[in-house]
Formats: sequence, structure tokens, C-alpha cells
Amino acid sequence: MKIILLGAPGAGKGTQAELICKKLNIPQISTGNIIRAALKAGTPVGLKAKSFMDAGKLVPDEVVIEIIQERLAEADCKNGYILDGFPRTIPQAEALEKMGIAIDKVIDIVVDDAEITERLSGRRVCDKCGATFHIKNNPSTAGEKCDKCDGNLIIRKDDMPETVQDRLKTYHEQTEPLEGYYNNKGILHTIVGKGDISDITAHVFKALEV
Repeated sequence: MKIILLGAPGAGKGTQAELICKKLNIPQISTGNIIRAALKAGTPVGLKAKSFMDAGKLVPDEVVIEIIQERLAEADCKNGYILDGFPRTIPQAEALEKMGIAIDKVIDIVVDDAEITERLSGRRVCDKCGATFHIKNNPSTAGEKCDKCDGNLIIRKDDMPETVQDRLKTYHEQTEPLEGYYNNKGILHTIVGKGDISDITAHVFKALEV
């Protein structure tokens, strides 16, 4: 199954992606993580992305798409995957289609802006393996260390209160239109991302029919 997860930053996409991956035994393709991996590995496309990032610019669509294409060609993707953080815009969604990729389901996790602001301030990310935790909703059993790999848990620059409002504004302007785009294709499933994680997961699994 090929799945796209939509939702504003902090809506809980990462948590749900992890649970879907375990259930369906498919990989989570997080744009941020694969860009970081390409940078670390120094691949040609990773170096391309680095040149834009070093200049303080957004990595352009064609470079992101090239990185996604490389990742989707790997063996672990042959039985499906979850795309998290891509597409972010309608042109990216159209590019995905041009690549011949038919998406089965789009899960849109909806949470209001006030709730998201509160959530992001408590989010912590492992600086080693990229695992995501929350000091209140999903704490690491190892305290300030990652309970998966013992890495340090940090606050990402993106989660600082001063940047959250900008990120939400960008999401509403650029990514929210994808709701209409995928709804018109009949594959959008909207889930209210509030309440217990297990309840949200139950709704997600029901929408995926798994």
C-alpha cells in the first residue's frame, strides 16, 4: 500500500507513521530524514541539496523529487511505503503522478493551530536516530535520552515557538490545498488528531482498512 500522510507540523504524523509501518511492515519515507541521509552520505543529489541549504534557501522541488525517486527505488519500498513530508505542494503532487506513482490512500490528520503550538514546544527529537518523542504525550522511558538508541533528545530549531507560527502559515498556504486535490481523487481520509494516540490510530487503521 502506498500512503501519504498529510497534516500540519506537530499534528502527529510521525507517531502514526511509525504505527502504520509496524502494522503493514512498510518503510516510512520522511523527506527530512532522507535529505539528511543524502547530505551525510555525500551523494550527488545530497550535495545539490546542501548547496541550497548552505545558501539559506529552500531545496527546490526538482532536487527533492530526485532524492525521493532514489529512495523509492530501494528494495524495501517494493511492497509499499508511507510518504511523510512529501508532497508539500500541488506541483509536487503532480510530479509524483508524472513519476507513475499511484497513491492508494491519503490520511489527513487535522489539529487546530493552538493545540499544535502547545505540542511542538514539548517535542523532542533524537540527534542520533531521528526518533520523535513528546515530554507529555509520548515521553522516552530513558528520560532525556532516546530509549531506542541512547542518543540525546534535542529541541529542533523548527519547534522553537518563534518559528512555529511561520511554519503553520506556510502549511495553510502551500500544503492545505492538497486536501482538495486528493479529495477530488476520492482517496482522502480526514482524521481528527486529538485525544489518545491509540484512539487516533484506531481511526487511521479503519480508514486504511487494516
